[in-house]
Amino acid sequence: ENTAIGQRSLLSLVTGHRNTGVGGGTLQNTTGNDNTAVGRDSLIQNTSGSANTAVGKDALNDNTTGDNNCAFGKNSLADNTTASGNSAFGHYGLSVNTTGIYLTAVGFKALTANTTGSRNTAVGYEAATDITTGISNVAIGSFSLYKATTANNNTAVGHTALENTTGAENTAVGASCMNSNTTGTNNTAVGKSALSSNTTASYNDAFGSNTLAANVSGAGNA
Repeated sequence: ENTAIGQRSLLSLVTGHRNTGVGGGTLQNTTGNDNTAVGRDSLIQNTSGSANTAVGKDALNDNTTGDNNCAFGKNSLADNTTASGNSAFGHYGLSVNTTGIYLTAVGFKALTANTTGSRNTAVGYEAATDITTGISNVAIGSFSLYKATTANNNTAVGHTALENTTGAENTAVGASCMNSNTTGTNNTAVGKSALSSNTTASYNDAFGSNTLAANVSGAGNA
């Protein structure tokens, strides 16, 4: 009940069931079950990992024991090894993730630098691109949370929202909203360019287009 199309596809399969490999080297080393690999060398290193889907050259290339991963696009989730429950849609999405879990990346290079960070969601062109170990972030919109390397628990919705932050517990909804924030924490901004100049200040609330747009380091404003 396994299907192999392509040179070395499912080459070492002994005990796995319901696997499909289409393309040279796909699922070459697997003993897992219910895997689908389409594209040269996708899931090539998979051993006991099961219920994975990889479409695109080198998608889930290094996965060994991770389960329930979905990768669509060249090099998507390419470095994933043992992590499970991740989804990447778009070229290079989550491409260097190794052990981070419960990640979702939709868009070209979304969450592409994520290595061990978990529970991050990025939707948009290069959304949350530089997050490495940050956890529980949500980025929706191109370049949102773009440089948030180690940031945690941020929500950014809109083009370049929270683009530069490494702070935590911030919420920004609107294009260019809080896009200068670096280490400021516990801020809430809703509206285009709200708190757009804020860098290090914390505990500010801004509701409305350009609200507190000139605030740089003042804290506790509403």
